[in-house]
Amino acid sequence: MPAFSAPPADATKKCPHCGQWTRWQQQPTDRCEHCGQVLEPYRAASDEERRKLEEKQDYNPILIEIQPDDSAVVRFFKHIIRGGQMAFAALVAFVVWLVTVIAG
Repeated sequence: MPAFSAPPADATKKCPHCGQWTRWQQQPTDRCEHCGQVLEPYRAASDEERRKLEEKQDYNPILIEIQPDDSAVVRFFKHIIRGGQMAFAALVAFVVWLVTVIAG
C-alpha cells in the first residue's frame, strides 16, 4: 500500500467566501475559480506559521551559545563553561542510569 496517493482529478470544494463549487487539488494554496480567495485560509495560515518556525534558529537552552562575533577571550571562557555543562549533563545521565540499574 503506498504511503502517499495523488488526489483525485475531479475533487471539488465549496468556497467559504462566495459559496460556489470549484476544482480543488487539495493544496493549502488552492484558490477559488470564481472569487480568487484561498479555499482553506486556516490551513494556509497554519502552513505559513510552521514554515516560520522552521526558519527560526534553534535555541539550545542546555548549552551556552557561542557567537562567531565574540572576542577570543569570551569564546575561550564560553568553551570552558560549555565543557562544564557537558560534564554536568554526563554526570546526571550516569546517576539516572545507575538508579535504573539498581532498581532493576
